[in-house]
Parts: sequence; C-alpha cells; structure tokens
Amino acid sequence: MSEQEPQRKPDWVREGYLQKRRAKVRQEIERNRRGEYLVPTWVLIVALVLVVAGFAALMIFF
Repeated sequence: MSEQEPQRKPDWVREGYLQKRRAKVRQEIERNRRGEYLVPTWVLIVALVLVVAGFAALMIFF
C-alpha cells in the first residue's frame, strides 16, 4: 500500500473562504465604529472569576 498524498482544495475554494472572512472582519469593524460592539461572554466570565477569586484571596489571607 502506498501513502496517498492529502487532497488539496482548489485555489478558488480558499479564495472564497478568505473573501468571506475579510467581509466578516470588515462588518465587525464597521459595527464597532458605530458603537455596536459587544464583549464576548467568555471575557465576562473570566473577569467575574478573577474578581471572585481576588475577593476570596483577600478574605483568606488577610
């Protein structure tokens, strides 16, 4: 059995992906400039965990 070379996608498929990705980024930048930006949920969760952990550390060590 010989090893098969991985199949490559045609260039036009990759170009389509890049064009869609660039359009999404442009749309997001435009939304942010209009003030329609949102903080991702995971960022809020991390901030909450840090605040609670900091408060707990203050209560335990001081």
